[in-house]
Amino acid sequence: MAEHEGGTSGLGWFLAGLGIGTLIGVLYAPKAGKETREDIMNGALEAKDRAADLVEQGRQKANEYVEQGKQYVEQSRQKAAELVEEGKRQARESMDKGREYYEKGRTQWTQYVEKGKGLVNEQQVKVGAAVDAAKDAYVNTTVEEPAPTV
Repeated sequence: MAEHEGGTSGLGWFLAGLGIGTLIGVLYAPKAGKETREDIMNGALEAKDRAADLVEQGRQKANEYVEQGKQYVEQSRQKAAELVEEGKRQARESMDKGREYYEKGRTQWTQYVEKGKGLVNEQQVKVGAAVDAAKDAYVNTTVEEPAPTV
């Protein structure tokens, strides 16, 4: 658990503990000064190597996280591009359907207008024929009947 509390403070405690342990070892060790200095030097070198290892592990983890982040960004970008393309496709389909319905309605409207014109012309011919028939009937009625005698 101490690992997760913070890498820097954990490393500091490790180094402090190493220093205290070395100091206690020097005080209680019945070694000569030269041997003690070598032990201290070796302990310091080991601590330095361990710290370098921890730093390298930290770099590797950071690089892993950076790569994962890049992958997530790329996946998100690809998904967004796919969604945009799907939206464009649906918009094109809707526009094409709208054009199709417009053309169909326009064609039907034109057909209705032409049919209406035909009906108007037909009715004009019928009305004209009826007027002509009425005129003929009127003329024939007035000519054939003798004048009334009084």
